[in-house]
Amino acid sequence: MFETALSFNDIIFLLKGAGVTLLVTFWAMAGGTLMGVVFGTIRATAPRWVGWPLAFVLDIFRSVPLLIQLILANAFQAIAGLQMSAFVVSCVVLALYTSSYCSEIVRGGIDAVPVTTRRAARSLGMTWGQDMREIVFPLALRVMLPSWIGLTLGVMKDTALITWLGIIELLRSSQIIVTRIQEPLFVLSIAGLIYFLMSFPISRLGRHLEKKWQDL
Repeated sequence: MFETALSFNDIIFLLKGAGVTLLVTFWAMAGGTLMGVVFGTIRATAPRWVGWPLAFVLDIFRSVPLLIQLILANAFQAIAGLQMSAFVVSCVVLALYTSSYCSEIVRGGIDAVPVTTRRAARSLGMTWGQDMREIVFPLALRVMLPSWIGLTLGVMKDTALITWLGIIELLRSSQIIVTRIQEPLFVLSIAGLIYFLMSFPISRLGRHLEKKWQDL
């Protein structure tokens, strides 16, 4: 018969870690998506002399490993005397990291809208803002959604790296339990199941919306 030293309190501890994972993911995606929409719109519509420097900065966030960004940001903010908590540093770095990818998703979505469609909207007297709000973004959203869902799931898994800053999220909480009860396969299997249960609804929602929009 299978026996384990895992207790109910350990499960609660894992769920609390999962809550931290979800919270960091939420703030990272909220901030990253907002900045990504702004940056992506600039890159798709602004003159090249504006878009190229922005693209260079975003390339830095995409190119440098996330773990290095987290460690450097945490060290530099302490040196600068900002005294931000590790949680805030994690959310800010992950938001910037997310924005670098989200900006490409937005840029690609805007570029996917036919130029003739935009010209027709402008010929009807729409302003640039009305064109973007009423025509471009509704059409581009169908193109952007699958990639944005994939980015969300990726960021959720990337939150495992914030354990290097001392934050106890899902992976770190499972490691703490493994150290105590020495049952790595069982504990990590439960952690993996929790990750799946958090990711599956997001994935299914994305598929549902994508299918619904295709039927319109």
